[in-house]
Amino acid sequence: MTVTLPSDYKPSEDESFMNPQMREYFRLKLIDWRNELLQASSETIQNLQEGGLVAPDIADRASAETDRSLELRTRDRARKLISKIDAALERIENGSYGYCEETQEPISISRPIATYSIEAQERHERMERTHRDD
Repeated sequence: MTVTLPSDYKPSEDESFMNPQMREYFRLKLIDWRNELLQASSETIQNLQEGGLVAPDIADRASAETDRSLELRTRDRARKLISKIDAALERIENGSYGYCEETQEPISISRPIATYSIEAQERHERMERTHRDD
């Protein structure tokens, strides 16, 4: 079933949760977000490949190395985010998108890649902290 969204469509709390329009809105939003991250990653790879010049000054080399390290950490976070976006797109396909994995309650539409409701997420984080302290 193909859903066409009006150009000014924005999901609201007033409509039925995860109706076809809302799911399509989030599907398109997630795909755009993923594409932006992939584009930025591609630019980073290109910059790193071109950035093989060795600066004669040790301070310049250190600064360049710090910049590269920061860029690689940023790209690693983007890679993890892309995985979460892919998982969210899969949940849209199987109909579980927008619902808490633990309680099956709706998750706020302001949290597009969340897998837990706020309450369940807080419980989950408390459990992690408790077990980390053991």
